[in-house]
Amino acid sequence: MKTEAYHPRPQPPAFRRLRVFALDPSLAVQVDTAGINELVLEVPWEVDRHSGLPLLERGPIGEYVEVIDYDPASGMYYAPVDLNDPYLLAQDGLTPAEGNPQFHQQMVYAVVMTTIGHFERALGRVVLWSPRIVRDAKERLQGVEFVRRLRIYPHALRDANAYYSWRKKALLFGYFTVSDSDGPTPPGGKVFTCLSHDIIAHETAHALLDGIHPRFMEPTNEDVLALHEAFADIVAIFQRFANPAVLRHQIARTRGDLGAENLMSKLALQFGQAIGHSGALRDALGQEDKDGQWQPAEIKPGALAQTTTPHERGAILVAAVFDAFLLIYRSRVADLVRIATQGAGILAGGALHPDLVQRLANEAAKAAQHILQMCIRALDYCPPIDVTFGDYLRAIITADCDLYPEDRYSYRVAVTDAFRRRGIYPKGTGSLCQDSLCWPTGLESLLDLRRTAPAGKGRRPPASMARLNLPLHVDWDLQSDRLEVWDKMRKNAEAMRGWLLGEKGRKYVNAFGLTLDPQAPPSVSRDKKTGLPEVEVFVRTALRRGYRDSLTTDLVVEMTQWRHGFYEPKVQDGVDTGRRRLKPRARPDFKFRRGCTVLISPSDMCVRYVMRTAGTVADDQELKRVREFLTRENPAPGNAFTAGPCEFWPDEDILQLHRAAEGGTSDA
Repeated sequence: MKTEAYHPRPQPPAFRRLRVFALDPSLAVQVDTAGINELVLEVPWEVDRHSGLPLLERGPIGEYVEVIDYDPASGMYYAPVDLNDPYLLAQDGLTPAEGNPQFHQQMVYAVVMTTIGHFERALGRVVLWSPRIVRDAKERLQGVEFVRRLRIYPHALRDANAYYSWRKKALLFGYFTVSDSDGPTPPGGKVFTCLSHDIIAHETAHALLDGIHPRFMEPTNEDVLALHEAFADIVAIFQRFANPAVLRHQIARTRGDLGAENLMSKLALQFGQAIGHSGALRDALGQEDKDGQWQPAEIKPGALAQTTTPHERGAILVAAVFDAFLLIYRSRVADLVRIATQGAGILAGGALHPDLVQRLANEAAKAAQHILQMCIRALDYCPPIDVTFGDYLRAIITADCDLYPEDRYSYRVAVTDAFRRRGIYPKGTGSLCQDSLCWPTGLESLLDLRRTAPAGKGRRPPASMARLNLPLHVDWDLQSDRLEVWDKMRKNAEAMRGWLLGEKGRKYVNAFGLTLDPQAPPSVSRDKKTGLPEVEVFVRTALRRGYRDSLTTDLVVEMTQWRHGFYEPKVQDGVDTGRRRLKPRARPDFKFRRGCTVLISPSDMCVRYVMRTAGTVADDQELKRVREFLTRENPAPGNAFTAGPCEFWPDEDILQLHRAAEGGTSDA
């Protein structure tokens, strides 16, 4: 009787290797950078959770994204790439090529998935896109629905632009013809924004941020939209430090001084040159003057107060974060420089030794990775609305302190110092020391309960009051099905909302910066059943590995309320005093929102941190401030890829931030 040897079934690989342009196609036509033009990205090998079969379909279409290559201008569908083709698997995908639309599909998929990976590692949960709003034929809100995949259109428009559409839940990339340029793209040549590593990462960051903080799309102060743009640039810049070839090349060229002009701080090089810039579209370190000479940016602490457009204001935040990176990098490599110079601290002339270049690159990559993770993790420590740069600084410091109590490399000191030099200060803190910058702990926030707590007025509430009795679902992680996670989040939100409106939860309302006062102004949105001010709740989880590989798990709860806001003060006063009644389904000029973000430990349901907005939804002074901001005459937002005037309203796409208008718009 014949027996066959047992052959175990091969397990799917962990990663799929795909080739992309390291930055953009411009590096390929320059002798100095041609050798670093190509990069191989390792993206997760997507498999079906039940069958174990490859999940990725032609397109590519996977769990998170679907690439749809339709060109509306020509009415053409480009054939979708099959990344499961054996020949493509054997050679790490298609060869980078500007003229191959299938490679365009491959590149946007690879870069988007890489960006998603950075977020999931930092936040410890699967990425969810913002839900789609469902309305009936009469435009009445019916609810929201889960969005499985973000759509990506590599050739969506003939325009010098690219943007994230929250309505379509899609990334739309443009392409355009260069009319006159002295850059790497000849006149008559085409520039594809879907081939820029920076632009893809930037737009993906917009989509990811919208999935976490949908209210960050509503401008209520100068910093809200600026933070959206700055954060997207930060992700694009620091993600490229994971490219070892480019990093080694630039460290060798600058002799280890990443504060000098280098490619690591430049964004959208080919795009900037193609639209008439003498260099990159943006540079975190400096800019080129009229003569084409690069000049380092001058630090002006008062510049923030004089800058109002989102991209110019956001550039200040980007510069502050990059300054913090440089401080950390120089601190980490100081010993290497001392060894290489025998204590002199000044490197001798000539090329650096390759071993020294490698060691410097390793330290730069570690510092950049940590800075990127700090900036992403901070999103869970921000107020859900009306965020400021100062709030974001507090979120960065609190999140990092929470995960790494020992600031071994002085990362938090570097970030604080860099923000200070750029004139970024949190409101309401009298000091920039770590203890003052960290958000208040749960028990500190509950001190606001002293008027209603059983302990009595003027006395500290008992520590047990920081422990909430909440039946919430906490059993999901990076391996969970995303639809199941979304369903549990909604159930958790409903449970949290019911608890808050009930007898046990109402005593925490003051600490959370909310109001359930029946006497609140009539303009405050109310629950139809109870008649009390309405509360909107979002719940998500966070799982992070920190000091000595310790795991920190949190429930991140966002609670917001809104009020009908009107541009005309007389109308507002009439509604708030009851002289003017709101009609059913009346639409305000704007929605004035207030609320908080609360971090809850799922193990004991203790409140760990509370991040509140200024005032409550009944605060007339804050309402007045937001109204004045929205109605004043101010320079309109600039473009992410070109600068110029445009109008932006909360219900419009982020395209309005990206409209090309310097010298007119490009032909559509």
